[in-house]
This record gives sequence, structure tokens and C-alpha cells, in this order.
Amino acid sequence: MHNRVVVTGIGVAAPNGTGIPAFTAALKAGVSGIRYDQQLADLRFSCQIAGKPDIPESLQLQYLDPLELRNFNSNGILYGLVAGIDAWKDAGLPVAPGAAPDWDSGTVFGAGSAGVDKLREAIYKVDALEVRRLGSTVVPQTMASGISAWLGGKLGLGNMVTTNSSACTTGAESVLMAFERIRSGQAKRMLAGSTSDSGPYIWGGFDGLKVCTFRHNDNPTAGSRPMSVSASGFVPGSGAGALLLESLESAQERGARIYAEILGGNINSGGQRGDGTMTAPNSEAVQRCIRTALQHAGVRAEEIDAINGHLTATGKDALEVENWSIALQRKGKDFPYLNALKGLVGHCLSGSGSIELVAAVIQLYEGFLFPNINCEDLHPDIEAIADPQKIPQRLLYKDLNLIAKASFGFGDVNACVVIKKYKQA
Repeated sequence: MHNRVVVTGIGVAAPNGTGIPAFTAALKAGVSGIRYDQQLADLRFSCQIAGKPDIPESLQLQYLDPLELRNFNSNGILYGLVAGIDAWKDAGLPVAPGAAPDWDSGTVFGAGSAGVDKLREAIYKVDALEVRRLGSTVVPQTMASGISAWLGGKLGLGNMVTTNSSACTTGAESVLMAFERIRSGQAKRMLAGSTSDSGPYIWGGFDGLKVCTFRHNDNPTAGSRPMSVSASGFVPGSGAGALLLESLESAQERGARIYAEILGGNINSGGQRGDGTMTAPNSEAVQRCIRTALQHAGVRAEEIDAINGHLTATGKDALEVENWSIALQRKGKDFPYLNALKGLVGHCLSGSGSIELVAAVIQLYEGFLFPNINCEDLHPDIEAIADPQKIPQRLLYKDLNLIAKASFGFGDVNACVVIKKYKQA
């Protein structure tokens, strides 16, 4: 017999809001977190706008002590600590330094890279023959598993503590990995999420690939345009999202608030065959991922109320919507509601899936669909598939039961998670 898995805590550090109250308010109001970035302009980037969470030092000191902050230079770990610890506390779980390990709790917290600015700082010192001046914090700030290691120590996690990395699918994959751990009875609670570093050394490669927009440097909030015919590339973003997953039995024993239930999902790859490449999805694999996710979750395609898409504001948005339509065998007025968070925060890379999952959980719990901004000129290929009324451009209050959330990443990898509104029996 498998355990049911629910969400009892959420946390976020997003470009348009750090902390659940600020993020929720921004979602409902359709507030963008994308700003002009002078550093990108100085470095002659084509795209000079970006999304970065605002975390002043006064807030950082709630997660790191002054000694830790003195040599700290890893945005991705900072964002992950904020989101992860907030989700833990939001679930009503104690932070007890010095206590025995919590053998029933662990984390799968993903990242695309770690401490790039700190690594650059270390490289300069090594090249300057100053190895002895590197200090003791370089390794934990730059190792791939840095974020899960920091969270494991801060929260005293005694179960599985690991970091996954699968490009843009990282966040969705972390939730499914944590889900399986609890479902199989190997843990009672798992902190699942992902984070992404920020800055030119993360975003430079994408600017060099010419996949980022350059047309909205003078109007940043209009720059990220998922599903729009005038979309000209994604806006780089960063941040972290976290979900505290817990067995239903454990949550009920604690009397915990339950935001939603994770029913299941699927992870697969297109093998970079067919129309799949390093940077483009294999359509057959995407459709199989969605269909298999529904089968694993035990739901029918017609039961899906809304889709939280990957939808990056590139030329592949219409293909993604087409793949959803084929997989679900639904179109026109029958197509589910659809929204794209990247219009508000940009593409947060390895952090995108978890931030978007937090948004999906909030929508289920509170019963609304956040507005899709910057798609007033909906792409005609998308309009031919989905009734425009199913792509709301204003806040829509709606009682939702099932949301499907998918992420599609570099390397032709896919993940789809099915989330249900929790209703107490």
C-alpha cells in the first residue's frame, strides 16, 4: 500500500516577491519582477533586463548568521535557504539547532550550478597564487550539492539529503523524487525544491545563444511575453521555490495545514531524436510524459482544470500548446485553463519548475488563476488550439480541482506533476 503525499509548507524567493504573502499578492495583481540590469548593459549583453529576488542584508540575517555572511557569495544557495527554510517553518516544523537529526525528514533540492560568483572569486585567488587565502567556505558554497547540504545542516535533516540537476526540469523532478520517497514509506517528510544562481556568468551563455530578448531593454516589464506573437526570446531570471511534502498520515497526526495533494507524475527524455535536440523538445516524448503522468496519478485528461505551462516566450510556445492538446485530446473551448508564470518572473532556469509549482499550489489552495501578462497579441497558432478565454489576461477566481504542471529542459528532458486540491474526508 502506498502513502498519500500532501503539501504542508511552501516557500519562495522570486523576482516578483520573496515570501508567500508578497509572491501571492504579486501573482494576483499580475506584477512583474523584471527590471533593467545596469551590469548586463555595462557588459554589453544584448538582453539588459532580468529577474532577481530582492533579499536585503536585513533579511539575509534571518537565514545566515553574521559570521556565515562575512564570506558568503552564492546567490543560488541564499535563494534556496530562504525558500527552503520558509517552507519548513510554514509547515509548522521546528528549527532546533543542536537537536538530534530528524531521521524522518530529508530533502531533494536541485540546482543547475552552484556559487558561480564564489567560484570566480576563488579562480582569481588561485591564479594570483593566493590559495592559502581561499578560506573555509569556498567548497560548501561551490559544490553541486551545496544547497541541500546547507539545508540539511540548518534543519538537522537525517533522511535522504541530495541535490538533483536536470536543467529546467530540475524543480518538477525534485518534487517527484521526494514524492516517491514518501510514497514508498522511506520518509515521512521531504523538502523538495530547486534554485538558480543569478548574474552575468550564469546568463551570458544564453545571451550568446541569442535565445534572450533584446527588444525590451527600455520597457523591462513588457519583455517576457509567453504565448505572444511578438515574443522575441526569454528574459533571464533566478530564484528558488520549495514545497514541504509529507505523508497524509503524518500531516493529520500533526494537525498540519494541507495546501494540496501530489497525485503523481512522470519524468522522461526524448533522447534528442526526432524533432528533439539539446535545446528543443521531442514532441512525442512530451506527449508521452503528459499522458503517463496522468496514468500514474490515476486521473483522466478531461478532469484537468488548468495547466501551468513551461512556456518560455520563445518560438516553441505554440508547439508546447499543441503537444498539450494532442496529449489531452482537448482543444478550443474544451482546452483547460492555461497560464505562464514566466511572463511575471522571466525564465528562472533550474529554479523555474519549483517556483511555478509553488504558484500552482497557491492557485489550487486559494482558488484563482493569475493573469497572463504580455500576451494581448496571442500567437495565432495558439489561438487556433486553445480558446483565448482559457488563457486569462486578468485575475480569474475559479474553484480548481486538478492542475497539471510540466517543465521541459535542455537535453530534451521532461517532467510533469499532477496536483489536486485537498478536500478533507
